[in-house]
Amino acid sequence: MTSVLYDAQGPRAKQRNILYTVLFVLCAAAVVWWVYDGLAAKHQLDWIKWKPFFTSSQPWGTYIWPGLQNTLKAAFFSLIIALPLGALFGIGRLSDHRWVRLPAGAVVEFFRAIPVLILMITANAVYSEYTNISSDSRPLYAVVTGLVLYNASVLAEIVRAGILSLPQGQTDAAKAIGMRKGQTMVFVLLPQAVTAMLPAIVSQLVVIVKDTALGGAMMTFPELLASIRPMSANYGANTIACFTIIALLYVVVNFALTSFASWLEGRLRRRKKSTGAVVGTGPAGGLETIGPPTLIVDDGRAV
Repeated sequence: MTSVLYDAQGPRAKQRNILYTVLFVLCAAAVVWWVYDGLAAKHQLDWIKWKPFFTSSQPWGTYIWPGLQNTLKAAFFSLIIALPLGALFGIGRLSDHRWVRLPAGAVVEFFRAIPVLILMITANAVYSEYTNISSDSRPLYAVVTGLVLYNASVLAEIVRAGILSLPQGQTDAAKAIGMRKGQTMVFVLLPQAVTAMLPAIVSQLVVIVKDTALGGAMMTFPELLASIRPMSANYGANTIACFTIIALLYVVVNFALTSFASWLEGRLRRRKKSTGAVVGTGPAGGLETIGPPTLIVDDGRAV
């Protein structure tokens, strides 16, 4: 018996797959036991090292919660600045005018090629030399600046790719009803491209959240990961416990972002499917469109 995608397995193939599965499970169990035994031998699994996180609110209120606030603050400011900049440069790269297209492309390629850590360090040096920003606020400004410059260039490519992925019939239909290029971009192409771009945008947001840790490692920005060092020093050198708790918090934050994005993408797709026009008879006997306007593309679909 065959499937559309592959041929059905025979008896020998089934036995071989069972053997591979058993070997993989045994190897995974051996690795888990090796890690567990090593941590237990170093007393990293002793309850006294994990106890502060479950019996006291001090590590959460003193270290973890302020670090999480700074991480989310830097990620939020970076996103709300980088997203419109990325959209602007992405649309600029699609311009028919060379004096717009070439500079936009040069800016995107330049900042996309530079590591984000170098951008943060450079921004910190510039703010220290040429501005009056206090030393307490300077790391936040430097982290946000580096993240904005890098991620805006990445988002510009996401926007450009999302718009180019749309059928050419969308643009042709907009031109046929007299829309100018700016109107076509704002009212026809961008609203449809948002749904296609959303997973990539959320993936970049996850990258932004994680890259805030670079500021804590290099510029004393008090973000979530940077809270491990003082927290571990004050609670019996429980480094493994601190890293585990912080890693779980990153997982929770990023999982919440991706779950929200999945919900939003599904909602946008359902709205697109339910949006249409009803054609009826107008007062003068002609045709009248009731409901949202519909753009018919060359393959017969209504958007």
